[in-house]
Amino acid sequence: MTAKLHTYRAGQRFTRPAIFVPIMAKNSGENSGTHLKTTTLIDELRWRGLLHDIMPGTEETLEKGPVTAYIGFDPTADSLHVGHFVPVVILGHLQRRGHKVLAIIGGATGMIGDPSGKSDERNLLDETTLRHNEKAIGTQLGRFLDFSGVNAAEVLNNYDWFKDMGYLAFIRDVGKHISINYMLAKESVKKRLETGISFTEFTYQLAQGYDFLHLYETRGCTLQAGGSDQWGNITTGTELIRRKLSGEAYAMTFPLITKADGKKFGKSEQGNVWLDRKRTSPYRFYQFWLNTSDDDALRYLRIFTYLEPETILAIEAEHASAPERRLAQTRLAEDLTRRVHGTEDLATAQAASRILFGQSTAEELALLDAETFDDVFEGVPRFSVSRQLLNAGLNVVDLLASSAVLPSRGEIRRALKENSLSLNKVKGLAEDHVLTAADLLNDRFLLFQRGKKQYYVVVAE
Repeated sequence: MTAKLHTYRAGQRFTRPAIFVPIMAKNSGENSGTHLKTTTLIDELRWRGLLHDIMPGTEETLEKGPVTAYIGFDPTADSLHVGHFVPVVILGHLQRRGHKVLAIIGGATGMIGDPSGKSDERNLLDETTLRHNEKAIGTQLGRFLDFSGVNAAEVLNNYDWFKDMGYLAFIRDVGKHISINYMLAKESVKKRLETGISFTEFTYQLAQGYDFLHLYETRGCTLQAGGSDQWGNITTGTELIRRKLSGEAYAMTFPLITKADGKKFGKSEQGNVWLDRKRTSPYRFYQFWLNTSDDDALRYLRIFTYLEPETILAIEAEHASAPERRLAQTRLAEDLTRRVHGTEDLATAQAASRILFGQSTAEELALLDAETFDDVFEGVPRFSVSRQLLNAGLNVVDLLASSAVLPSRGEIRRALKENSLSLNKVKGLAEDHVLTAADLLNDRFLLFQRGKKQYYVVVAE
């Protein structure tokens, strides 16, 4: 399946209006059955909802043989968040189809600030912060791409080719080839002309364009991908390559992901959902995906996972038959938590998620680290107890009464007699039971539960 060619003018975007329809075919032999067949990478990206704009000739070039492609990541923080995961996934799809991929950290362009999608000027980061962010993001990217084999991925930093370039050399060798009129026509600039844009941000597209030119010359890179708001910056690069080197390069963008209600994707009640466990714990990360709406979960399975289309279609069908089971959300949360944090952290997040629904065991509770315990029981009533008293041994009735977990000693004794009160997921507490520091979870917490959903946390101070 190939794109219909159009007469092309510089910077023109081209998107096929037709929506990719999966081709259903029959296998032969023992494993006969229905499966989905995609003919090209572009077909699959379109089916997954990962294609926004594409320059004419891009699809044909990708199908002719391996190309080198890149996506840039500006180091505005020392971690990527889930909003950055789309470009990571795109690089993965390219690499899986045999193409060479470059992840470019914007150590230089990050010092300028991209005006795309912004209504006002960015705050510039100091160089020390930028260098720290670059290193952290480079390490993260190393977890998601394959750095072995004939098409091994690479992580590069554009600071390396900008740091020794003087201002005069840049405006002579780069600025000479792009007119002011061309730059003013970019959407990212036009939207800012009324509110104001600095010369620094105005020239951002030249800096990003030079990245593409440099990678074209030194790495044979002929394709840049990015978010839909990056079209203007990317095509400045293709135009620079055409004007300066008479070369041919291509552009492709993916949509900026939103929720089904149109709201910005990637935030939870606590703010951005980060890929760094120090910023967003594996449990919170897992819960973010688990709590998505049905419509979002079905879209995100296509967008964020590498599950085969046949598998996704089967999940969609099963989810539609019993949406109350939340199969789409569960598979989404499992896949992404495993890829970002690993199998062990996924198991911990799953165990933690079962706790609030009374489906966990004392052994699973004991496996939670202090951070995950805090996350799981955030909002649960908390009380304190003297560590000194606990070290000496404290009767369970006295502890519950002194910490005011239950309103009276009579109610405490009644709950114990009814066996409706458990400690750290273990029932069978007697009135004369003595608690010590050995009962503490993570040397800090006691978890009392009454019934199925009433939890109380006692913290040793």
